[in-house]
Amino acid sequence: MTSQSKGSVQLAAAMVLSGTLGVFVVESGASPFNVVFFRVLFGALALGGYILARGWFRERGLGFTPRTLGLAVLGGVFIVFNWVLLFESYENTSISVATVVYHTQPFYVVLLGALLFRERITAAKAGWIGVAFAGLILVSGIRPGDLSASGDYVIGLGQALLAALLYGLSTVVTKRITGVRPHLIALVQVLVGIPLLLPFADFGAMAGTGADWGWLVGLGVIHTGLMYVLMYAAYAQLPTPKIAVLAFVYPAVAMLVDWAAYGHHIGLVQALGVPLIVTASLKVTLARRSASAPAPGTAGRAPEAASRPATPVASEA
Repeated sequence: MTSQSKGSVQLAAAMVLSGTLGVFVVESGASPFNVVFFRVLFGALALGGYILARGWFRERGLGFTPRTLGLAVLGGVFIVFNWVLLFESYENTSISVATVVYHTQPFYVVLLGALLFRERITAAKAGWIGVAFAGLILVSGIRPGDLSASGDYVIGLGQALLAALLYGLSTVVTKRITGVRPHLIALVQVLVGIPLLLPFADFGAMAGTGADWGWLVGLGVIHTGLMYVLMYAAYAQLPTPKIAVLAFVYPAVAMLVDWAAYGHHIGLVQALGVPLIVTASLKVTLARRSASAPAPGTAGRAPEAASRPATPVASEA
């Protein structure tokens, strides 16, 4: 098996795992704040164990400076609350709708880059962003008269959009960290979530969780530890176009799993919006990456080369 083939399998596996995340969240029966607290707790243990086994804790300074450590912490704040909002959106809409709406992340990265760093938005990018949000309107299933409603569904759509915005903020912040292994950045980000979410966690509600603890452990070990390891291994071997395309395995699997497990599916008109978002996301992502970042090929081989962000081009929850 060639290096690219291996990377493709690894990234596809990571995206399949990401697509099953919603079921783990729902089946745990825990509140979104509790789910994310235990995800970061078990995820930190899993990532920390992997990094320890690889011997990366012995590297001098771990590659961090006060500035890059501060950026990693800030990115972690955004990531943690992004998860809380996304999981709340699952409850108010469905896994399928929330995941597709959440996949507007690349457009927020472009808009934030223009707003915060005066990065240029070409007419083509602006057009594709318009196409994506037209698709978003279709996927949402909201009619003009529904916008005045105060129902949970509209709230859930807003939560998914805000989650995507927070993910975009984390991406913008994290991609400015260089010279640090992405696994270490991810570890800092999940560690940040432990004290951050501690005041919001309701441990009393976990008393009768029982076997459902398995779902929470799975979110940390599988959907944070294993999934991140697979993704970062894949990024070191794949060109950006292949990463961008394989990223859409995630929403496809999420929609399939949501239908198989809960009977949820999007309607015909909603389905028309999906290819608009997918196409526009690919156009914007590939244009942005080709213009502003080198193709992956050295990440993970040395601390100075392992500066792929912990919130990468492939969208993940």
